[in-house]
Amino acid sequence: MAKNLVIVESPAKAKTIQKFLGNNYEVIASNGHVRDLPKSQMGVDIEHDYEPKYITIRGKGDILAKLRKEVKKADHVFLATDPDREGEAISWHLSQALKLEPGSYKRITFNEITKQAVKASLKEAREIDMNLVDAQQARRVLDRMVGYQISPILWAKIKRGLSAGRVQSVALRLICDRENEINAFIPEEYWTLDVILKAKGSNREISAKYAGEVTSKEQLQGVMKKLKGSGFQVKEVKEGIRLVKSPNPFTTSTLQQEASKKMNFSTQKTMRLAQQLYEGVDIKGKGTVGLITYLRTDSIRISEEAQTAARSFIETHYGADYIGGEKAESGKGKRIQDAHEAIRPTDLSLSPVMVKESLPRDLFRLYQLIYNRFLASQMQNAKYRTTSLKIEADGEKFTASASKLDFDGFLSVYKAEEEQVSTLPIEGIQKGTELVFQRFEDKQHFTQPPAHYTEALLVKTLEELGIGRPSTYAPTITTIMNRHYIVKEQKNLYVTELGEAVNQMMIKAFPVIVDVEFTANMESLLDSVEEGTIPWKTIVENFYPDLNRAVQDAEQELEHVKIEDEVTDVECEACGRKMVIKYGPHGKFLACPGFPECKNTKPYYETIGVACPKCGKDIVLRKTKKGRKYYGCIDNPDCDFMSWQKPSDVPCPDCGGIMVEKGNKLVCMNETCAFVMDKKEVSV
Repeated sequence: MAKNLVIVESPAKAKTIQKFLGNNYEVIASNGHVRDLPKSQMGVDIEHDYEPKYITIRGKGDILAKLRKEVKKADHVFLATDPDREGEAISWHLSQALKLEPGSYKRITFNEITKQAVKASLKEAREIDMNLVDAQQARRVLDRMVGYQISPILWAKIKRGLSAGRVQSVALRLICDRENEINAFIPEEYWTLDVILKAKGSNREISAKYAGEVTSKEQLQGVMKKLKGSGFQVKEVKEGIRLVKSPNPFTTSTLQQEASKKMNFSTQKTMRLAQQLYEGVDIKGKGTVGLITYLRTDSIRISEEAQTAARSFIETHYGADYIGGEKAESGKGKRIQDAHEAIRPTDLSLSPVMVKESLPRDLFRLYQLIYNRFLASQMQNAKYRTTSLKIEADGEKFTASASKLDFDGFLSVYKAEEEQVSTLPIEGIQKGTELVFQRFEDKQHFTQPPAHYTEALLVKTLEELGIGRPSTYAPTITTIMNRHYIVKEQKNLYVTELGEAVNQMMIKAFPVIVDVEFTANMESLLDSVEEGTIPWKTIVENFYPDLNRAVQDAEQELEHVKIEDEVTDVECEACGRKMVIKYGPHGKFLACPGFPECKNTKPYYETIGVACPKCGKDIVLRKTKKGRKYYGCIDNPDCDFMSWQKPSDVPCPDCGGIMVEKGNKLVCMNETCAFVMDKKEVSV
């Protein structure tokens, strides 16, 4: 009988597919990429048409030898790597590394690892799509050029071991810019005023919100004084229907965002678990089953077969009224990679309840999230009956509203956290109804700064800006964390001192590389390569000269700046030398210049010339254990003074307290004072 060889990336995927294909097929894993650019050099021949110099990845020799033996035995070879650019590139590299003759092998892809999908792919075997391969080659070469050209500049200027990247440097800039916005933000006071009312002859209390803007306590007291003894009357009653649309099924980005919000998963963890669900897990009574479709996609499309199956499932388990209508395609402006479907379960009969005993807790939770989201996406919108009142008293306007769930639709399977339902007892109240004043409820607020980036918010922002693609979000965030450019504390991402130094240098020396629009445009050009409208080397040859010129300019500038360790007045306790400032993974520290003979190090505290308001000693720049900057007393822990913003040596003119810098303003730290002044006024 004919022997067929199928090559995939992972052993888990091989195990699942082998079960579907039987003894006439041998399924072997390449364990990911087998060829790449060398680590010891840039690996791109600039002089000869930017040709990449691929080599066998260290440790892959034995795998390739085994694959070559199996290729010789096989009558037909099928390359079945993942259905995206990277998967296409892995298949092409395999064909090159194994020296497969044209016509002796075929490429197969499937969006889900099910028996039906895998068997169908064999009937639709095709040639390797070189447009996809070239799009991946262009990305790899561009990233390599940026990394290998710019990283040595960072090594010379800051410290060895740092790295720059075409996407990671933009992500770092976004986080730095947001931190600057937050640090410069000055809160503004405002008040909310609610009035509690009752209809005459009723015990039901109605809470109505003041429709005007209140920015001070004095203004608030003026409104309340004006309304003392006034009559309240309903001027308008409006009833209506509000629809809450069923959500779209998951894309890679929205899955990462929702898993972060609902379960506090990192993007890396979400992708690792989703990969397991896609490649196949052992289900009791079923064997190895691929539970979800391909996990790297930015499409919300669903196949007709999946839609039909969902409609049938919903009708059986919930009723025909719950079946959703047709969904509009996503209109994002940017090209949607529609080769894949959205992420969905491969078989709705494998409900979360059925597979729970077979899956570890986190794997089950992610599967349940994907399953319920897909089911919800194919269901009807939720419907609320709404009532809103407009109330007036002495010319001042108030509003009250309520909503009541009329039809739960998709909410029967997927709860939207942000869905707030008001059930105030205002139904039945007519226009002209007189309302009796009971009491005021007022509350002071302050405007809030922009939110710190979380992994979920950063992924959402990168996607909206058109930076990166589904496969790049998780590795980008992981890289800048591993480099200690950012730290994560309680979901929020903060820039470290090291991250600030790298970002400032990138903006100064390589502004184009960290320009958001430039990076987004580059992604669009890579899409054009995939579509076959632009040759990949055209992009590279247009990009490299400008990059090379910027690198040469940066190198020349550095030649004029002698990079030496900054010597301090601190003596080394071990040998008496004057210690120098060095950069470590978490920022600056003091080290003995006698290294390696003397290995003494100690923390570096940068004084800012301001006395601690609690004990009078120096305030210094400190860092949390994870590397986030703050200002604290040098006598810590005996003195607990700290501030996230830099303290100023200018005392508050109103209360004499300490002020901190917020952008171009100085703000009093005393919340009861909150005096604000321009920095310019200090020198006047």
